[in-house]
Amino acid sequence: MKSFIVMGCGRFGESCAQTLMDLDNEVLVIDEDYDKIKNISNDVTTAIQCDITDELAMKEIGLSNFDVAIISIGSSLTAAIMGTMLAKEAGVKYILAKAPSLREGNILKKIGADKIIYPERDMARRVAHNLTSKNILDFFQISPKYSMVEQKIHNDWINLNLEELKIRKRYGVTVVAVERKGDIIVSPSSDLKLMEGDILVIIGSNEQINKIEKSHE
Repeated sequence: MKSFIVMGCGRFGESCAQTLMDLDNEVLVIDEDYDKIKNISNDVTTAIQCDITDELAMKEIGLSNFDVAIISIGSSLTAAIMGTMLAKEAGVKYILAKAPSLREGNILKKIGADKIIYPERDMARRVAHNLTSKNILDFFQISPKYSMVEQKIHNDWINLNLEELKIRKRYGVTVVAVERKGDIIVSPSSDLKLMEGDILVIIGSNEQINKIEKSHE
């Protein structure tokens, strides 16, 4: 069990905090909005109304006791900067910060955030991929150059195994799992024969993934 502090209780912060609790972690949520704190108080370990830009009040919380800090403040760059700096100074092992833009993400990275996420941008990319591809069911960006996708198998792949398809050799991607009728086959063997309705979970560069799609247009 790890201890998390979530700074900012908007939609992202609230969902993240509740999910962490569901995974049996200790979670403290802080936000200056009393109504948000009241609404989430029964769903997390502790919820405190606090102005994140109030350095004295923040230090009294005991930031050094937490393993991970999640900076989920989209409305105020000043508050996000303060939260990141205080968590870094307190020695929090891992700091994850949400940012609405690359500019703000770069600022938070420079002052101590270990990882920056861009929920709005990433969701927009997922939606765009899902809308423009007839075979890609879901799209998850791992880095600017690499992604993981859930893809329906093409008709000419049915009854062929992974060795016969030579997916890695032809496209340079890796099949990490096969979803079949609700079950997940992790690290499938090369002799696994694909069946109608199978979904492949593939990791590769964006260029390589696009190559698969274009080859079956």
